[in-house]
Formats: sequence, C-alpha cells, structure tokens
Amino acid sequence: MANILVVDDAAADRELAGHLLEAKDGWSIAFAEDGKRALAHLETHAVDLVVTDLQMPELDGLGLVVQVKEHYPLVPVIVITSKGSEEIAAQALETGAASYVAKKGLVRDLVDAVERILAASRERQDYTRLLSKLQAASFVLENDLELISSVVSFLTGILRDSGMFDESDCHRITTSLDEALTNAYYHGNLEVRSEVREHDARAYRALANQRRVRAPYQDRRIRVKVDLTSGDALFVIKDDGQGFDPGQIPDPTRPENLVLPAGRGVFLMNTFMDHVEYNDVGNEVTLTKRRQERAVGA
Repeated sequence: MANILVVDDAAADRELAGHLLEAKDGWSIAFAEDGKRALAHLETHAVDLVVTDLQMPELDGLGLVVQVKEHYPLVPVIVITSKGSEEIAAQALETGAASYVAKKGLVRDLVDAVERILAASRERQDYTRLLSKLQAASFVLENDLELISSVVSFLTGILRDSGMFDESDCHRITTSLDEALTNAYYHGNLEVRSEVREHDARAYRALANQRRVRAPYQDRRIRVKVDLTSGDALFVIKDDGQGFDPGQIPDPTRPENLVLPAGRGVFLMNTFMDHVEYNDVGNEVTLTKRRQERAVGA
C-alpha cells in the first residue's frame, strides 16, 4: 500500500491526477487544495509521496517542497509543471523535488514517474531502517591516513543516514573521530611528537611516512569499536603505541597555548563529545555522544 497526496488548487487537475493514480492497485490517494493544507495533512497522516502543482495560493509548490524536505525528508515530492512555470520547476528540483511531470503529459507520464520514485523511496527507507538496527561494528586499521578518512566518513554517514543524529551533531562527531584517529596514527603508533610539527610541519609528515613502513611501527594497528546498543553512540579507539599521560597536555584554552598543536585534538574531542575517557596507559580513548530526543524520533 502506498499513500499518495495530490496537491493542486484546481479541482479539475486534482481529479485528473487522482483518477490516474487511483487506477493503480495498492495506491491510496488523498487530496489537498494548497501547500498549507498539504502540510496539515502530513502532520496527521502517513504519506509515502507527494504530487504537487507549483502555482497555488497560500503556500505554493516550491514552498511545499522546501517544507517537506525539512520536516519529512523521506517523503519524495513530484512537481507538476505547466507552461510558464519552468523556472520555478528548476528551482524546485534544486531545492529537493524528486522529479517533475509536465501537465500536458500528465496522462502519459504521471503513473510511471510515481512508480519509479516510490521504488527508489522504498529502497531508501529500507536502507534507513536497516541502519537503525545496527548495534556494533569494529575495524582494524593499518597506519594509513586514507583508511582513517574512509572510516570516519563511513561511520558518520551511518549516523546521519539512520537519523540518529542531526547534521550539526554529525559534524561534531566527524571532527572528534578524525582527531582521535589521527592522534592514534601520529602520536600513538608512529610516536611522532607534536613538538616536531610546531617547528616544521613538513618534517612532521615526513617522519611519519618514514616510520609507517619501518619496524616496529609498521606492524602496529589502530582498532576502532562502535557500540550503539545503549541508544548513544560510543566509539573506542585504541592504538599499539606506548601511550601517554593526557594530564601532561598543555591546556589549549589558555591564551598562550591556543596556537600550539599539542592538545588541540583532545580539546576538540572534549568540546564536541559528551564524554571522553582514556585508559590508564593512554593508548585507548572512549568517546561518547548522547542522542537527543529529537534525534531518537527522527
């Protein structure tokens, strides 16, 4: 069963679109006269797809696309274009509309367009549901910055696509994971000190590149564990290095230390995550990000 909302201020056009769609088994059609009434319907009814005219009073089709994208991101919108609305249609597609159908080709194209968009939408919804079931993951990484970047992108992509966290929190998690993993790479496994970067950033990177292919550094790994079972996101990052004393890092919030590389990553992690904890050795850090109520219900 697919629930489709047809939005058009012209009764004849609403009826035509509804008649075409109602002929398809398994589709239930509802109607709204403008964007404002469409949003009211979306608040109280499950809708799988919206078909909307562009030129309407109250809230037009372009405004409706914007609102649906913001508040119902998994509900695709197909816009109906007519002569003179081509520019608005292009704006709607740029804003987030899934497709368009020309009003003069409605009989020929509407059902086919709805079928294709519904199929793609179901795949997206199934993917999102699948991600919401993910409880744990783990990785063992070689000393490779490209791998580190890929893992960070993969993990934050999962959190974003599953709806666990909004875009702002995902950016914070991305930064924190990147800092923790690069610290494990440079300072943990390769034992390159921040002081080297203070004096010569090029020498800092060159020393890391030399060590990553030499014993004993080349055999060291970075282990990443992710736990989502508690409802929060918990990341454990451990390297095979000698560890360090986090208490010895210069306080990066002090004016004289803000420009120093040392401690910057730890400061950012503590700022962006809800809890940061090191093990006794200092070669393992646990980062926790709590889910907000709005993220849980997203």
